[in-house]
Amino acid sequence: MSDQPSAADEIMDGVYRALRAHGYADLTMQDIADECSKSKSLLHYHYDTKEDLLVAFLEHIITDSAERIEARADDPPTERLVGLLGWFVFGADEVDREAFHIALLELRTQGPFNDRIREQLVRSDRLLRGTVAEIIEDGIDEGVFREVDVEETAALIVATIDGARTRQITLGRSDDRPAEPTYTRTVAEATIDRVVGPILAEDVELPPLEEGIDEMTRDRDRASTGNGSGNEHGEDGNGSEIGAKSETGDDDGDAG
Repeated sequence: MSDQPSAADEIMDGVYRALRAHGYADLTMQDIADECSKSKSLLHYHYDTKEDLLVAFLEHIITDSAERIEARADDPPTERLVGLLGWFVFGADEVDREAFHIALLELRTQGPFNDRIREQLVRSDRLLRGTVAEIIEDGIDEGVFREVDVEETAALIVATIDGARTRQITLGRSDDRPAEPTYTRTVAEATIDRVVGPILAEDVELPPLEEGIDEMTRDRDRASTGNGSGNEHGEDGNGSEIGAKSETGDDDGDAG
């Protein structure tokens, strides 16, 4: 079986690089063609409009996120939850990853006005919240989490970490000092202390957040090498988006 990426994968990677470089508002089909070394006419052969291509890109990263989540389904619930929190942490030097998520945030603003984009954003949000809920349910079944309102707790965790990422990429790091944790890391640590910690069963300990960050970094790095798929973004599509892929290679989670 060939390890070479398909033309479709190359186009999707080109969309990722073009969004990172140009943002959403100013993005053109020519920008995407330049980034994936394809002709503009070839892109239009497969996708009639820029909207068609961007919707396909959202579908692509959300599907990829779902596959990566499924690959970790047998890991302990505590590791999966900390890993997901780690996915939303942006390091101070992850400029390219932030640039991509800024573009995704621009794209998310089209949700109220574009049914096709909104459909993908809803899909991404359901994937992210459903993933957290499933982790909590598994943890309750295995006796590592206390009995809690699963949907309410999942919604709180997602809203907290997604909001932190949005705040960091929109307000920047003007109040962050190089030696201090980024806002997303601070919020992730607080989420562990104030939300996840209290639902742990007696004598159960969480792995350190650093392990979750390292695991998600390795996951994105594996995605960036292609693994035969040509997928270099590694985010979730959520912009929240799983949750939201980072160039890494930044999913999440969601596309929006």
